[in-house]
Amino acid sequence: MSGTSLDAVDTVLVQFSEHPSHTTELLAAREHPFPSPLQAELQAVIEAPDNVGLDKLGRLDRQLGMLYAEAVNALLDQAGLDRQKVAAIGNHGQTIRHSPDTRPAFTLQIGDAATIAAECGITTVGQFRNADIALGGQGAPLVPAFHEWAFSDPARTSIVVNIGGIANISVLQPSKPPEGFDTGPGNTLMDSWFHEHHEPCFDLNGDWAASGTVLPVLLDKMLADPFFSRPAPKSTGREHFNRGWLHSIISNTAAAPADIQATLVELTAASIAAAINGRMQQGNVWLCGGGAQNNHLVQRIISYLPGCSVASTAVLGIAPGWVEAVAFAWLARARLHGEAAGIPHVTGARARAILGCVHLPPEA
Repeated sequence: MSGTSLDAVDTVLVQFSEHPSHTTELLAAREHPFPSPLQAELQAVIEAPDNVGLDKLGRLDRQLGMLYAEAVNALLDQAGLDRQKVAAIGNHGQTIRHSPDTRPAFTLQIGDAATIAAECGITTVGQFRNADIALGGQGAPLVPAFHEWAFSDPARTSIVVNIGGIANISVLQPSKPPEGFDTGPGNTLMDSWFHEHHEPCFDLNGDWAASGTVLPVLLDKMLADPFFSRPAPKSTGREHFNRGWLHSIISNTAAAPADIQATLVELTAASIAAAINGRMQQGNVWLCGGGAQNNHLVQRIISYLPGCSVASTAVLGIAPGWVEAVAFAWLARARLHGEAAGIPHVTGARARAILGCVHLPPEA
């Protein structure tokens, strides 16, 4: 899994079991760094897609495939595991463009899965979103099916919040199919603004944001974006919430940079909390994704949810930083078992779909 921040490739080695109950055993995990030139090229492609030639896109697709294969092989070497014991690799790929509301809708992830299968000698499943898009769905979020499998409580409603570049929620209700949708920006705007003013990629623990003051007028202007009031199903990405969006909002604002960062944290917290409060006033809220490790952001979310118990998915057995990568391992498992993992109630697709394309390794 490589997400919106492009800070690293998250690789996990996971064993799933159905009996006596659903269990997820995380055997090994590793962050594999992006080479700086490749990272810069991908950032430019994502932020200015109209300037991308086919030769560059094709080359980046293969380069990413080779990087992902390198990351997987490094993880397996770390774990000391025979590759023959691995059933499959689940490869989400790097989202370059997500456009579910155009006609025709499309989504584009690169990072050639055939290259991964060839370089690792392991069956590889990729392109998870396309089947749902073809059935009229948003192609996102796809993680609610895994959240239900791994985290649901048969006795009470709970909500899983994944705070990646974009934030999404999964509403898990006893005896009902899960609900889920993107709530808006997670870390992407905070990371972008921080990087404009500091060398690191992100605001560790939200310390810089905590030093600023939230600007209510600016926050209201941000929350007036039509995405927040749209009904589900809905999904979004950096095509919408990006540096250009932020600068258009703050163009006439004479504010200290730390105050804008504080307001961006509040935007993420308020939009997540509004989505939760619209569906549950009391219950467990489980946080995962990189944003779950931002102490200031977590405290702001908690302040909006007085009736809820808020904690990390680590309490449930999976550290928050690895949940999304584990989810795509689980989706690869579902594909190999021929199990439909798309949820029409979440994405808006007209039917459940078996997600992903299978690439077999070369014959021995």
